[in-house]
Amino acid sequence: MLDDLKMIHERDAQDALGIAEKQWQQLERRFAYAPLFTTDHIYNVVYAGMGGSALAALLAQTWPTIQEPFEVARGYDIPSYVNGDTLFIAASYSGNTEETLEALAQAKVKGAQIAVIAGGGKLVDIARAKNYPLTILPKVEQPRFAALYNLKALVDLFEQAHLLHADQAELGQAADFLKNTVCDWLPTVPTKRNLAKRIALECIGKSVVIYAGPKLFPAAYKWKIGFNENAKQIAWVGQFPEFNHNEFLGWSKQPVSKPYAVIDVRSSFEHERVQKRFAVTERLLSGLRPAPIVVDAVGESLLAQLLWTSVLGDFVTIYTALLNGLNPSPAELVEKFKKVMEE
Repeated sequence: MLDDLKMIHERDAQDALGIAEKQWQQLERRFAYAPLFTTDHIYNVVYAGMGGSALAALLAQTWPTIQEPFEVARGYDIPSYVNGDTLFIAASYSGNTEETLEALAQAKVKGAQIAVIAGGGKLVDIARAKNYPLTILPKVEQPRFAALYNLKALVDLFEQAHLLHADQAELGQAADFLKNTVCDWLPTVPTKRNLAKRIALECIGKSVVIYAGPKLFPAAYKWKIGFNENAKQIAWVGQFPEFNHNEFLGWSKQPVSKPYAVIDVRSSFEHERVQKRFAVTERLLSGLRPAPIVVDAVGESLLAQLLWTSVLGDFVTIYTALLNGLNPSPAELVEKFKKVMEE
């Protein structure tokens, strides 16, 4: 079915697969902030964002990482320690996310140093009125399709704020790597040779549970978002080694035939004990849960593996949407929810 290009074209009306294919280009964008961010006393960083906007910050906690404490705030409230030595980043693709706007108001009261990443909306208006450093994200079909734009904008902000200690050239190398590897997942590649299509076929009609270690957890979380928003299919995400201290036992009883698809996202850059935990877990839970779909991340650097896994998840979940008979792009129920909340 996934080799039927006519079906794919009809259901993927906004060309989500084409957007996924070209995501590597987002990493080549150079973002400037106006006014330029200048400071020499940032002692911690707080990033406020929800959904796909928060995803960029989660990815950044794996790469590039920064030396200063870095927390992602996903809600209305911000950490109590925020003060004048905090770089507070308000990020929302729509610019109208109510949680982020409330968090920004709190950060202003606390005297934080504020920067804004947005695609438009109230956040842009506030940033311009208050003269906060601002960068505007390019237009995309849905906010979740701008995750790598958002990541690059965050990396450029870290650089301008003298917080970046990684080499930006590594991003360029990873973008080139991604450009070449996504070719293996395109619609024109038959299912028998297409990893993304094969995984999608195993996930139809099931609740999906994705597991990863700390290094690739942000990518696994992106898979969860993709199953939810692209495929409109329920999914959860868990993290090793915490998994072995509680959730591990949850698989040990109840009917063996469980309506789940288990996906293990593994990296050669994880702590060696985390890698062993995956193997031991698979052995001890054999016959007690569905055999995991093992995704061994490809790439010679942690960043390459992070991006490879993230974009593979986009292809998998878009193909899953098509198998579900759905257009992967719209998120109509989310938009309806926002309107009802405004009433």
